[in-house]
Amino acid sequence: MTKNKQPSHFCPEPGRYERQGFPEAIYSPGKTKEQIVSIAAQLLKGNGPVIATRADEKVFKALKKRFPASRYYKTARITHILQRPVRPPRARSSGRFLCVITAGTTDSAVAEEAAVVAELLGCAVERIYDVGVAGVHRLLSHQDILLKAQCVIVCAGMEGALASVVGGIVRCPVIGVPTSVGYGVSFQGVAPLLTMLNSCAANVCAVNIDDGFGAGIIGNLIVNSHR
Repeated sequence: MTKNKQPSHFCPEPGRYERQGFPEAIYSPGKTKEQIVSIAAQLLKGNGPVIATRADEKVFKALKKRFPASRYYKTARITHILQRPVRPPRARSSGRFLCVITAGTTDSAVAEEAAVVAELLGCAVERIYDVGVAGVHRLLSHQDILLKAQCVIVCAGMEGALASVVGGIVRCPVIGVPTSVGYGVSFQGVAPLLTMLNSCAANVCAVNIDDGFGAGIIGNLIVNSHR
């Protein structure tokens, strides 16, 4: 009896980056290292950056063995397969930038996923971490940066109130990223998600729980929408 071979259904779209300005990413959980390497090889036929999200060090080592120029961002859990130098942030010279904020240190992994993705796409990013509503004075001390941003990403767990607070300060879109951080009734991020969806600040929207990747893509598109 011969072993059944795994079907090869994956058909990447190398032209997506040229058409949309952002790449198709490899979501690493649930895939074998061999599958991830194979998908990366196909995506490299395109012109955009190749990004593996939620990648642990085993995934990084497998990719680096095949693609030696790969770079690993440990906190963000992202492997970037370099096929050309990272594009410098084009927004810096124009003064346009994305601001990424966390309520607490435990939100940093999701925030870094958003920040790194945006930076790999050429977006300038300012980080303001650990400024949750329990110490709101820390947030208020950064108003000068917040008021200059073209978009703000707010990563918060617990009750997720920080997105509304930021929405009441800034004049730009705020992307709330609920994180799966908190005690029992936060329901692994459902509580902050509902808070962000129910925000009375009209400039606040929300992405899925822990979706730093999606927030980074959207934030970059907003900041660089003038191009």
